[in-house]
Amino acid sequence: MTEGHEGIHFVELDPEKFVQECVDIIKRAQDRGIVIRILGAMAVYLHTQDNPRAREIHQTRFGAGAPMFTDLDVMAYKKQKKKIKEFFEKELRFLPDKMINALFGDRRLIYYHPEGKYHVDVFFDKLEFSHDVPFGKKPGEGRLELSFPAISPTDVVLEKLQIHEINPKDLVDLIVLFLTHEIADEEGEGKINGKYIAQLLAEDWGFWYDAVNNLNLVKKYADQMVGEGRLKPEERDLVAQKVDRLLGKIEAEPKSKKWQKRAKTGTKKKWWRDVEEVVR
Repeated sequence: MTEGHEGIHFVELDPEKFVQECVDIIKRAQDRGIVIRILGAMAVYLHTQDNPRAREIHQTRFGAGAPMFTDLDVMAYKKQKKKIKEFFEKELRFLPDKMINALFGDRRLIYYHPEGKYHVDVFFDKLEFSHDVPFGKKPGEGRLELSFPAISPTDVVLEKLQIHEINPKDLVDLIVLFLTHEIADEEGEGKINGKYIAQLLAEDWGFWYDAVNNLNLVKKYADQMVGEGRLKPEERDLVAQKVDRLLGKIEAEPKSKKWQKRAKTGTKKKWWRDVEEVVR
């Protein structure tokens, strides 16, 4: 690994080789009946890999010349924890982070590549950062089976929208997804399920508030990227159209009583969870 950008550890492997290695891990797990799906920037990479222009834009997420990936983040079901531990430790010979795995093992596990090339963060059932993104608790009954080898484009959008203080790299991830996917009312190849996103946000005012802010930031950042020559004006317009379509669905969705009650307090009370990055 190499370090850069405020202490971020980058993966030194060629991006395509790293992605292939990670996809192979997911396939090997699948062969053993273990459901694991890739999260984050690599999920965006996989969902847009057939679009050379999307790849070109995505490669600028950390700035020109910087590596694309920092590690492998995956989502799994806690019900399969025992199998997952055996898979990483006995079959892949990855080294467990004993302290983290002992302290937080009910929510996540961390493993290190045997040659120290990268680490793997395994999350269970839901992402719990600024806001919660649920994936279900049981193989065959959750959202992980909607897509392979990464989580669905819908869930990638939610993963990014839940961030309370969103970074430019995450805005680039969203721009690339909106550029290449349609806003729909169902799941599917090349689709972002706007209906599901709207329904989830209609239950949680805090998540809704940050998500709407972040969607407006996507449009602003797309403008900035046009000014920097990283995005064409027509691409910016397409992204803005998709964002507005999603915002329209979010606005139209009837809000729950819980949402309405919390909306009355608004920003007078903290509406997000602080995320303390685990020291690795």
